[in-house]
Amino acid sequence: MKIAQIAPLAERCPPRLYGGTERIVSYLTEELVRQGHEVTLFASGDSMTSAQLVRCSEQALRLDASVKDPIPSHLIMLDEVRRRADDFDVLHFHTDLLHFPLIRDFADRTVTTLHLRLDSSDLPPFYTAFRHVPLVSISDAQRTPMPAVTWAGTVLHGLPSDTLPFSANPQGDYLAFLGRISPEKGPDRAIRIASLAGMPLKMAAKIDKADQPYWEEVVAPMVAAHPNVEFIGEINEHQKAAFLGNARALLFPIDWPEPFGLVMIEAMACGTPVIAFNYGSVPEVIDDGVSGFIVDTIEEAAARVGRIGELDRAGVRGRFEQRFTVGRMAEDYVAIYRSLPGVRREAARLARAVEENFELA
Repeated sequence: MKIAQIAPLAERCPPRLYGGTERIVSYLTEELVRQGHEVTLFASGDSMTSAQLVRCSEQALRLDASVKDPIPSHLIMLDEVRRRADDFDVLHFHTDLLHFPLIRDFADRTVTTLHLRLDSSDLPPFYTAFRHVPLVSISDAQRTPMPAVTWAGTVLHGLPSDTLPFSANPQGDYLAFLGRISPEKGPDRAIRIASLAGMPLKMAAKIDKADQPYWEEVVAPMVAAHPNVEFIGEINEHQKAAFLGNARALLFPIDWPEPFGLVMIEAMACGTPVIAFNYGSVPEVIDDGVSGFIVDTIEEAAARVGRIGELDRAGVRGRFEQRFTVGRMAEDYVAIYRSLPGVRREAARLARAVEENFELA
């Protein structure tokens, strides 16, 4: 198939540092190419890919100090996508909702993966107005607040099997927190869990401008007050393997309807169990008692830290390989591509043409 992948421009594909959506777009693109599809990636100019790259900005917008508003760059990209739309069998958007007004003429051969939370009161009127656009959720839980729309499917994220190596014998005696410093991600709860459990905690996370007050007023003082806590800052992919692989467990103490939680399967790939709060996608990702523990309170999480030794790290890795590889993710998406009305209609037209030509011959 001829497939267009349209990525956000905030980070490159794959990201240098933080960036879950662009990382998934990159993994999916490379796997589709490996499977023999003809893929064009619309992304930032510093992206690295084996697909054909259409450079839609000089570099990742988050790392470009001259960019104050990301919307103009995205609209220029989407205009280019529309101009080239007839070149593709299917167009796969990862750009939230910006493109919806531009794809009315060919929406039946598009799919849009929604990567963000959907519980804002502003969203139902929008999605109701565009209910004909095929959507993919990244967990069933993510769909809960949505009005009636055209769901093409749910596709859980996947990673290449060799991206994060399995670590059977972690070299560190610490708990890990990885992601973003924000109230919904629960870094303050991670510190309290580690303190109650009597374990060191290493925190590798980025701090967005919007979350700077929360860091300065809440988390930084807690880090300073707890000698068992080490704040590392934002780390890259190479550092992530050692950081997660050497941890006894990953803490995922969220306080919001997490659409997926990529870090959970990154930890699983390393064989590192996850202790996660029971919100959003967590029950769809973590097999309680196998790949980690699902908890409801800080006290329960601290108690489960003491039971981490009951979990087999090879079994954690095994769950990753069974459920969360990039091969499975790509196959799920290709099945959705082939099910789209516009794609089915074009396939039927081509089949009729072949049959007519055969009869004439």
